[in-house]
Amino acid sequence: MTQTDTANVAAPPDTFNFAQHLLGVNAARANKAAFLDDAGTLTYGELAERVKRLAAGLRGLGLKREERVLLLMQDCNDWPVSFLGAMYAGVVPVAVNTLLTADDYAYMLEHSRAQAVLVSGALLPTLTAALVKSDHEVQKVIVSRPVAPLHPAEVEFEAFLAAQTTMAKPAGTGPDDPGFWLYSSGSTGRPKGTVHSHANPYWTAELYGKAILDLKESDVCFSAAKLFFAYGLGNALTFPMSVGATTILMAERPTPDATFKRWTGGIAGTKPTVFYGAPTGFAGMLASPNLPKKNEVAMRLVSSAGEALPAELGERFKAHFGVDIVDGIGSTEMLHIFISNRPDKVRYGSTGWAVPGYEIELRGDDGQPVSDGEPGDLYIHGPSAAMMYWGNRQKTRDTFQGGWTKAGDKYIRNDDGSYTYGGRSDDMLKVSGIYVSPFEVEATLVQHAAVLEAAVIGVPDAEGLTKTKAFVVLKPGSEASADELKAFVKDKLAPYKYPRQIVFVADLPKTATGKIQRFKLRELEKGVGQ
Repeated sequence: MTQTDTANVAAPPDTFNFAQHLLGVNAARANKAAFLDDAGTLTYGELAERVKRLAAGLRGLGLKREERVLLLMQDCNDWPVSFLGAMYAGVVPVAVNTLLTADDYAYMLEHSRAQAVLVSGALLPTLTAALVKSDHEVQKVIVSRPVAPLHPAEVEFEAFLAAQTTMAKPAGTGPDDPGFWLYSSGSTGRPKGTVHSHANPYWTAELYGKAILDLKESDVCFSAAKLFFAYGLGNALTFPMSVGATTILMAERPTPDATFKRWTGGIAGTKPTVFYGAPTGFAGMLASPNLPKKNEVAMRLVSSAGEALPAELGERFKAHFGVDIVDGIGSTEMLHIFISNRPDKVRYGSTGWAVPGYEIELRGDDGQPVSDGEPGDLYIHGPSAAMMYWGNRQKTRDTFQGGWTKAGDKYIRNDDGSYTYGGRSDDMLKVSGIYVSPFEVEATLVQHAAVLEAAVIGVPDAEGLTKTKAFVVLKPGSEASADELKAFVKDKLAPYKYPRQIVFVADLPKTATGKIQRFKLRELEKGVGQ
């Protein structure tokens, strides 16, 4: 076990509103750029004004403290205004993945009981479909950068702000009051509404953004991971604002070319000095014929999380750019990274060392700590742990255990105190940094008229990154192609969940009771790979 404490970081006071905390940190930087997107620059002074106007507007709609507002918005300057404006008002923003379906959003609206929605114009059609599917009614839909005429129940973001005066005082929240939600995927069932307090992002900024990454006021941060991810939220909002840095926001997908455009040209000539990515993204960049040269970029620090970083990827990146990739592991439940390499201490092939302020324990099946070199289930004790899963007492008890959080990952502790990833404790897969439930993909495949059974596992690609592979048994006399089934899944689920490979088999390995044995399929794959 790694013993750490937070004695060297002052705890938040008894009255603490995280939005007000960040605005206060930057009160003397009114003219400095806080956020840059393709539409323009938002200074710290403008941010404070807009946050307080949005807060007043939400209260004016009749929203009360701790009521929820759904935040379904692409990364842009309106996102931090929305998130912090809600928190300033004591309202709880529920930041959700922009890649999901109308069915997913209908569930989240009902589950969170959101009283209003802040949405990007490009995502409004999907939200509208979700509202039609849902029995839950919202009071107002506030649309950022609309792309079509709005209906009476909808209002344009700028017009909404312009109609408000500023809210003079923040809600008198405490550090343990609900601050915001993020949804965490599970191996079975619907996503879980993970409730974080006002203090949690304060702790991650202090213990990781400042103490480990050593972010500076002079830095320009750019994150491939979007703001609705716990990782992206720290990277592109909490961490840079905690030191008065500038952040570049990008609405489009973080393809290699889109990323390179920001690396080499920035926005208004402002190049990022800090980049946050994920291993799948780094693999795509290094394989691109348009990979920039070292002298074309300004990066001094590069971070990775979301999935284990293969050593070879880190070494190739360092050889090309002269900058190490600082790999770490975090989770939605812990809000950000709790085991990490250091900018001045990188061990490729490992996830690094415990972040000071967090305790790490690896436990065996008997619940007792395991010895170094032996795989164990990862447990974390630290100040940024979520409060609960909303409306899910059993899952809350399973994950949050007496001050410890069960991560669902297997790890090995090395002789030097670093930790090496050993896989998931359940059947969940992490593809391109996003969790995918094999059960969900299987359940979708069997909806196809030609499919009898299906089993989904993760297999490594040439870069050592996990991709989904489906084994499919067709009904007697039926036919279907792999491309047809891939398209079928894409139509039913968020596109990133479709199986990258499909193999047709006569039957699937099962237990005596009929349960599919995915481990045997994984063993088969390992044998093929050898």
